[in-house]
Amino acid sequence: MTRLDSATATAPAVAHGAATTRDAPARPRATLALTSAATTVALMTYTAPMVTLPDTARALHTPLSAQAWLLNGTPLGLAALLLVAGSLADDYGRRRIFLAGTAALGLTTALAAFTTTTWQFTLARIAQGAASAALLASALGLIVHAFPSPRGRLHATGVWGAFVSGGIAVGPLLAGALPNWRIGYGVLGAAALVVTALGTRALTESRAPRGGRPDVFGALTFGLALVALVAALTLGRDGWLRAPVGLLLAAAVVLFAGFVAVERRTGTPMIDLGLLRHPRFLASSAGGLFTGLAVIGMFSFLPALLQQTLRLAPLTTAWLFLLWSGLSFAVALQVKHLAGRITPRTQLSVGFALHAVAVVTMLGAIGSGSWARLLPGLIVGGVGSGLLNGALPLLAVESVPRERAAMGSGAQQTFRYIGSCAGVALTIALATSADDMARGANIALLVSAGLATAGAAGVLALRERSDRE
Repeated sequence: MTRLDSATATAPAVAHGAATTRDAPARPRATLALTSAATTVALMTYTAPMVTLPDTARALHTPLSAQAWLLNGTPLGLAALLLVAGSLADDYGRRRIFLAGTAALGLTTALAAFTTTTWQFTLARIAQGAASAALLASALGLIVHAFPSPRGRLHATGVWGAFVSGGIAVGPLLAGALPNWRIGYGVLGAAALVVTALGTRALTESRAPRGGRPDVFGALTFGLALVALVAALTLGRDGWLRAPVGLLLAAAVVLFAGFVAVERRTGTPMIDLGLLRHPRFLASSAGGLFTGLAVIGMFSFLPALLQQTLRLAPLTTAWLFLLWSGLSFAVALQVKHLAGRITPRTQLSVGFALHAVAVVTMLGAIGSGSWARLLPGLIVGGVGSGLLNGALPLLAVESVPRERAAMGSGAQQTFRYIGSCAGVALTIALATSADDMARGANIALLVSAGLATAGAAGVLALRERSDRE
């Protein structure tokens, strides 16, 4: 038995047992269906600007230097609140946090359709990210409660991970098919509200109360630290030596130090810092971080890059990227069959390696003027992305005690969207750094391959240590 398993079997288990006496029996099929549907809508909202970025930037009069904000608004909200939302869901009710997040996503997404300036849209996207954080972090907690057996949890997390890929696949397609981006946001907002209404009747409550007061100071310091960090990463593309960037980075360091100090002293911390000694938790966090840096960072901007260089229409671009995201969905659905043959950490390593191979095959595609040159990379990358999305949810809930599943999900996804913010800013900076955008794209692709290789190596090293725990 690992040290983590021992922790699971002792005091926290008592709290979980007390919680389950109050909570109604879960409805597994309804829980999986509704959490998957809400996750799909959240990811569709996240990815919709991928193919509408040029049109949105024109409508809002957004200069090239500020376009990273149009993409980074949602991951900023996600990164800032995922860990907070996960901790609140475990302590105060996963159903409650899930429904509040899904309703808020519907309202903020609909409001985004009426924005007229870059900053209005960015603020709406940040609010969408905060709402998505609540539903995504609590979704895995609801699933773990509804599927207590290892086999059931393996199946359910695999399906949920597949719908992460499904949302990524359908979001750009919907956005590209509609007459304009504003209608797309209205449709997605309405879909989120429908899921909320269904969830109020079908979902049952679950929690793992620890007693004590909410970790308000921890939430404030952590959230503000992430806002400062992401803002610095986004502004850095215009020059890393500028005073605002330096001040934001310094503020992030001070606030993170304050967060650690608060977590060491509080009786009910948002995150148990002792988990940082467990390689399995570190592997989960590293997997999320490098997925954001290498995969999400590159594929968030590549559709807009193709429209600007190859002059592809938004719908054409969406269909092209459906090859990547559709394969990711199909592969993520099938990863449950790998159980017993390959560990989630090995699966992550293979996924990162396939992404590295994929982006290397895309070198020169932008300069060639032919979208067909992208097809091999999209196919290989889709398989790699599916392996990542199938492994990450299971590793997130396995890396923490069972009753803290929402916190584990929030922690991993926090790193994922921190990486995403940094990856998007880095990709745009590299792609636009050269006089020729095709040359800049090649540099960005090589950096993405290097980051994926580092992710594969890091997760493998942590796996080797974890097997001895």
